[in-house]
Amino acid sequence: MTQDPLTLYKLIVLYMLNRVDFPLTKAQITDFILEKEYTTYMNLQSVLAQLRDSNMIRNRTQLLITEEGKTTLGFFENRISPEIKKDIETYLQEKSISLKEEASLSSEFFKGTDGEYKAHLIAREKHVTLLDLTISVPTETIAQSICEKWERKSQDVYQFLIEQLF
Repeated sequence: MTQDPLTLYKLIVLYMLNRVDFPLTKAQITDFILEKEYTTYMNLQSVLAQLRDSNMIRNRTQLLITEEGKTTLGFFENRISPEIKKDIETYLQEKSISLKEEASLSSEFFKGTDGEYKAHLIAREKHVTLLDLTISVPTETIAQSICEKWERKSQDVYQFLIEQLF
């Protein structure tokens, strides 16, 4: 039976998310899949959008598998070759600590019921939430920009708030 390549890529993403107990970022999944040359960047972005639209993963920057995604993976996991599974397991074992550290920051944006866009920013350290901030902005572009800058600027923002409030 010939398998649609996009289906395989979706299963790889679901398998990766199911093998960890913390969210992975889009960048982490992209790095693995492009490093192994399983597909192109554009195909992967399409796959991630399709998984999100079908409610198999959630969030925009840090990805989590949903119950629906776990169920789907349970039905079709056997379509992932043992070689690809081994590649995934090796990657997750080798990078476990750095993957978790990167997962300590998360951001997402969404349109609120008031029509404003919200940038939701979180910084964690070892299961402790240090900062959980939601900022209302007028456009989706601004909200997206804030989320994209969060990873680079989070420490500065946290330090500024501490200095100003203490």
